[in-house]
Amino acid sequence: MTIAKTALATFAGGCFWCLEADFAKLPGVVAVVSGYTGGEEPNPTYAQVCSGMSGHLEAVQVRYDPERATYDQLLDWFWRHIDPTDPGGQFVDRGQQYTTAIFYHDQEQRRLAEESKARLAASGRFGRPIATQVRPLAAFYPAEEYHQEFCRTNPVRYRSYRQGSGRDRFLGQVWGARQDDPATRQSGKS
Repeated sequence: MTIAKTALATFAGGCFWCLEADFAKLPGVVAVVSGYTGGEEPNPTYAQVCSGMSGHLEAVQVRYDPERATYDQLLDWFWRHIDPTDPGGQFVDRGQQYTTAIFYHDQEQRRLAEESKARLAASGRFGRPIATQVRPLAAFYPAEEYHQEFCRTNPVRYRSYRQGSGRDRFLGQVWGARQDDPATRQSGKS
């Protein structure tokens, strides 16, 4: 039996529950882990990160099969699931710990991320500058177990949070109705 070679990508896009659920829907993604990165505090807790004092951002680490999904496809998916122009957080979640970033694992990822960001800025889709940072990944710390696959293990709480956050309303206004939007599927709209 041949085991497919996988690669890693790391993104911060506000609430990691939402970003994890969104990336899990992308064909070629093998696994998504919610966690923390970008700060100095080793092995931070959720409380430390939420306080805004750890320097870490809520993030997800995406393991994917590069024969089924390219890094460019992951970047495009990421942009379509965040507000890249908000320097103060994402939707109802405010603070540095909820800001957006692409954490690159090597210089090729850095190049592709910078090019993707420049294309998005030049597209004219947004009237404000792109605030998402492109940063080197130093360490990634998985979040506590109860945060992993939260949309599956706590579906009612997840749907309530997601709907109340304003994320899907914003994404619908910017990108139009999406097939991966749970609100669109539940209401029968398409």
